[in-house]
Amino acid sequence: MKNLKLSTFVLMASLFVFACGQQESNQQEATTAESDEFIPNPQEMPEKEVPKLVIGDKAPYFRLPNVDGKYVSIDDFKDKDVLVINFTCNHCPTAQAYEERFIDLVDDYEGKSVAFVAISPNSPIGLLPEELGYTDLSDDFEAMQIRYKDMNYNFPYLYDGDVHEYSLAYGPTATPHVFVFDKERALAYSGRLDASEKPGTANAEDLRNAIEKTLSGEALDPDKAITPAFGCSTKWAWKNEYTKKTNEEWKKKPVEIEKISPEGLAELLKNETDELLLINFWATWCGPCIVEYPEFIEIQRMYGNRDFQFVSLSMDNPNQEEKVLKFLKSKYSAVPNYLIDTEDKYAVIDVVGKDWDGSLPITLLIEPGGNIAHKVMGEIKSLELKRAIVDHPMIGRYY
Repeated sequence: MKNLKLSTFVLMASLFVFACGQQESNQQEATTAESDEFIPNPQEMPEKEVPKLVIGDKAPYFRLPNVDGKYVSIDDFKDKDVLVINFTCNHCPTAQAYEERFIDLVDDYEGKSVAFVAISPNSPIGLLPEELGYTDLSDDFEAMQIRYKDMNYNFPYLYDGDVHEYSLAYGPTATPHVFVFDKERALAYSGRLDASEKPGTANAEDLRNAIEKTLSGEALDPDKAITPAFGCSTKWAWKNEYTKKTNEEWKKKPVEIEKISPEGLAELLKNETDELLLINFWATWCGPCIVEYPEFIEIQRMYGNRDFQFVSLSMDNPNQEEKVLKFLKSKYSAVPNYLIDTEDKYAVIDVVGKDWDGSLPITLLIEPGGNIAHKVMGEIKSLELKRAIVDHPMIGRYY
């Protein structure tokens, strides 16, 4: 009898613990469901065949995270007679060139039965710094959030850069590439917005024509239903083999250092070249300098194929050449690297300018002829500096 009571007690205690555990589990699931936070996870993947939609094909299903982290699916637009999907991205100069036209188009169709959505199909791991020479942003999810806010997008901007779960079904060949679907979600048009890339030279005529025809229930002329989508090739994740190769090649570039006198520095600051010079004054004993230094190497790789050159200038003592070079090699600083050949730091300050208080780091963006276009006293804000470079008239976001 005693054992029976004990068994009953143990059973009831177990049921109580199980019930509490279930309640806690349900609370956790509810909290997760409420937050529904999207965390990007771009992955390597084997090459896959990319299909091509033809006129009349049904729109493949999609459910993707918007820049606000909330999911958007094709079903969210089922009450609209026309669905326009624009596969685009941040980094491509062509995508940027068409950006405002697409925004204006969405405004023009406000109140009509047309839905607009943009999808970035690009994998961040398939994109090199060398491919970012016309932008300040990459194609990762965080960068998409920045672009959405900066340009005040009036349409959802969805991310499909992890494994191209849905973009593969559409097969965008370039960015931008637009698809227009009718009420039954059959493909009515695929291709470009219009035939003139340069901003201000066209008004998305091809896309507008496709929308109007589809709204009225008319089929487009066969020779106008499919047009070439000119732009940057879609950055599928399997293209990262080239990315790896290029990154390794950069790491193998020689890293050297040269001493420069205050007089030599004065000549350097005159910038008698035909390039923008970005000069960073730093030292191995300067914590913020060390932390931010890799940003400058990325910036060089981004804009190095334009009219641009990053120059590294160490303020370490001249006898610290070996220490400085060791650091530069660890950061793959394959750029012009200088070490000030004087212990008189005030002589250097006199050369740079009286408005410099001597604290490190300091960064100067110098135009040909010596005019300082942008100056940062202290640590840089990487995005602001990239914008100062790409928006300078000598560089620019378009061809």
